[in-house]
Amino acid sequence: MVDVCFYFQVHQPLRLRPYTVFDIGKGSSYFNEQKNREILDRVAKKCYLPANAIMLELLDKHPEFRASYSLSGVVLEQLMSHQPRAVDSFRELAKTGRVEFLDETYHHSLAFVYSKPEFIEQVKLHNRLIRNVFGKSPKVFRNTELIYRNEVAAIAEKMGYEGVLAEGADHVLGWRSPNFIYKPKGTKKISLLLKNYRLSDDIAFRFSERSWAEWPLTAEKFAKWVSNANGNGSVVNLFMDYETFGEHQWPETGIFNFMKKLPEEILKHPDNGFVTPSEAIRKHKQVAELDVPLLVSWADVERDLSAWTGNSMQQSALKQVYAMEQDIRNSGDAQLLEDWRRMQVSDHYYYMCTKWFADGDVHKYFNPYDSPYDGFIAFMNILSDIRERLKKSGEEKAMKAALNAAIGVDA
Repeated sequence: MVDVCFYFQVHQPLRLRPYTVFDIGKGSSYFNEQKNREILDRVAKKCYLPANAIMLELLDKHPEFRASYSLSGVVLEQLMSHQPRAVDSFRELAKTGRVEFLDETYHHSLAFVYSKPEFIEQVKLHNRLIRNVFGKSPKVFRNTELIYRNEVAAIAEKMGYEGVLAEGADHVLGWRSPNFIYKPKGTKKISLLLKNYRLSDDIAFRFSERSWAEWPLTAEKFAKWVSNANGNGSVVNLFMDYETFGEHQWPETGIFNFMKKLPEEILKHPDNGFVTPSEAIRKHKQVAELDVPLLVSWADVERDLSAWTGNSMQQSALKQVYAMEQDIRNSGDAQLLEDWRRMQVSDHYYYMCTKWFADGDVHKYFNPYDSPYDGFIAFMNILSDIRERLKKSGEEKAMKAALNAAIGVDA
């Protein structure tokens, strides 16, 4: 028996505007409101609304069908403000009881790598948001961009999660298969679900690639590939960006029709089924312990962190952002804290990436800059403005403390 576990990542960042050195200290907005609204509206129209309608149709048609989602805090904020219909459509999926919502970092950040306290706080913020919006308390955790090593699972377990998702990279698995549930090294009960990247990427990246030997990909063909896991696995984890449907793969490619037909084709095999991550954990036993001491992600062919940390610009930007953490917290300025967190969104560093080879088109997608260097300049100028605000906040705080002290002496 083999179960299919669909997981979809939903995320759109708050892109920065072309912030110049002349804007520093003038209190200007950091974010490209027009660009962010245009992209959000486009993606909601092309992907979220039609894809959710199809998923709801599939849930009505096939009682066995399941799906799971993770919506970053920043995309959910934007949807609630500008696309409430999309939020309602996700709520309709939640009402079926067969769609699971996962937790992640609220700001889709790299906080796990640079600040464990900030990481934990962002996960708690995200959990609170999902409970408020969907009335669900997630039991499974998915770190930003599937960034993972043993410690991610250990922290998630301490926070009460039953499962964690990760990339089923070849250099992690070795001879093992991603089609089983594993026990993360150093943990007690939490389960590890690994992405079957070959089958996932057949849909997410290769679906419309006419030079691909398997093009065109039909639901019948893909269902046979899934069924081949019978006898060599218990769960096939298909993890991908939700924007695959209608945005990365346009409707003209047939991606929506493919998804409409896929559950029926998969269920034709009597031993096939569907599960959410939580159901997979309850249904299937851990087969072995898996040791992942080094960081892995689902990005690019390397499956590492080089998409965000691979050059000196990215490293400098990240270092300077997290170096401000204690001063930001000490300021007591809620807006300053929120702006600082928005500067942690992983996309800012992704846009600075200079890898333009096999994955070049991926790095260009949704990128508001003409070059990685433009992204770096805007980012660093905004950091300079945040420092100015931090300094001013500190001075005001000191003046207030001095005034209170003086009043106390006079009294």
